[in-house]
Amino acid sequence: MSISGALSNAMTGLRAAGRASQVVSSNISNAMTPGYGVRSLSLSSSMLGGVQIDGIARKANPAIIADYRLATADHGQASDRMAFLGQLESLVGTPENPASLSARIAKFESSLISAASRPDAPERLTAALYAAQDVMSVLGQASQGVQTARSAADQQIDAQVNALNTGLGQVRDLNAQITKALSQGADTSALQDMRQQIVDDLNTIVPMRQLQRDNGKVALYSTGGAILLDGTAATVSFDPSNQITAYQSIGAGTLSGLEINGVPIRTDSVKGALIGGTLGAQFEIRDELAPQAQSQLDALARDLMERFEDPAVDPSLLPGDPGLFTDGGLAFDPLAETGLAGRLTLNPAVDPAQGGQAWRLRDGLNAATQGNVGDARQLQRLSDTLTAARTPLSGSFGGTAFTASTLTANFTSQIGTDIAAGEGHLSFASTRLASLTQAILAEGVDTDHEMQRLMQIEQAFAANARMIEAVDEMMQTLIRL
Repeated sequence: MSISGALSNAMTGLRAAGRASQVVSSNISNAMTPGYGVRSLSLSSSMLGGVQIDGIARKANPAIIADYRLATADHGQASDRMAFLGQLESLVGTPENPASLSARIAKFESSLISAASRPDAPERLTAALYAAQDVMSVLGQASQGVQTARSAADQQIDAQVNALNTGLGQVRDLNAQITKALSQGADTSALQDMRQQIVDDLNTIVPMRQLQRDNGKVALYSTGGAILLDGTAATVSFDPSNQITAYQSIGAGTLSGLEINGVPIRTDSVKGALIGGTLGAQFEIRDELAPQAQSQLDALARDLMERFEDPAVDPSLLPGDPGLFTDGGLAFDPLAETGLAGRLTLNPAVDPAQGGQAWRLRDGLNAATQGNVGDARQLQRLSDTLTAARTPLSGSFGGTAFTASTLTANFTSQIGTDIAAGEGHLSFASTRLASLTQAILAEGVDTDHEMQRLMQIEQAFAANARMIEAVDEMMQTLIRL
């Protein structure tokens, strides 16, 4: 080997060692950076002698990344569903809570029994009315809370759609930058890291499948079959509502669905095009879970109204007259059941706040004057109707007959069952996500290995530097001859 050849080989070795040290340093400094792909320097023998740098290779495991993204979406969906179910349980209350709906029904029942034992005691009649108002209060607050949750879900949908559109646009732009960089022979690792991080974030909103395209580009498809990015980015459209009421629904056209490039898509939890992530969870809360809860609350309110509207319970009532519980002062109308739980009021004839008299609870709602203060028969009938088993005519309670207390207990039990199932799903999703997160980290930067590589690079650098020193010594010797 000639002196010039040895010098050239040593110089290429120094350049390779310097570039390799930069790559290792980058790996170590980004060991905990999300979406960072481990770099390695690709080297080969040069035809002119020495070593040449072919580029930087970025390590990534597509299979693990795909599973991790699906696990992230599933965990986000399960978390959002559990948040709503927990909120619903807090609105209705658990049986051991004295402020729960079950406890309020039980207190109302006991207050009627107490009033029947002393029908001449005005304070016991008033206590029974207060207990009835407490029942209405819990139903009304729960109904309002359910609609508030729907409004919050609608706002979340709007925010997540905007984030989805922004992210898809960023991935499209990064595709173009990566293609340009490849055509110029530049390193695209940093651009790929950024793109992976954005796609990871988008997968929390909508689970996606990533497909590789020519020139370093990627395409994104939702697991529900929607094309989100393939060359151009799709535009997802949604019109938010300021405030949602029980009367609004996507089926009636009073709430917005989703459109992709102007084409309406399904948003239900069974065959929705964007199901599986937090966006799908918010649609499920707004259009399925919350309306189902509202329907059950309305069914409970209807059951209460119908129990006390029966002339057999209060002989002073005529068919069609409102009973103790009214729909804003009116009798129950089967065509106006939606939102009933939030509209319950006491009959004005018995409500002191509306100019009524508490003694009508004992003598009959339509009684013109007080009767025998010792007559407890009317109060006993009111108490008996609460403990009478009757089949609810709405809601998803099946064809079983319930007392007022057992009907309420059935509703709270349904919520508890849903929460137990949701906790099981969330626990599985959390475990799966944690496992895949560890797998992602294992595929990432191994700092011990990188430090070993750095020592090897240092040795290679020192060897090439020593070669240059040897060549320099030889040249100096030749000059002195």
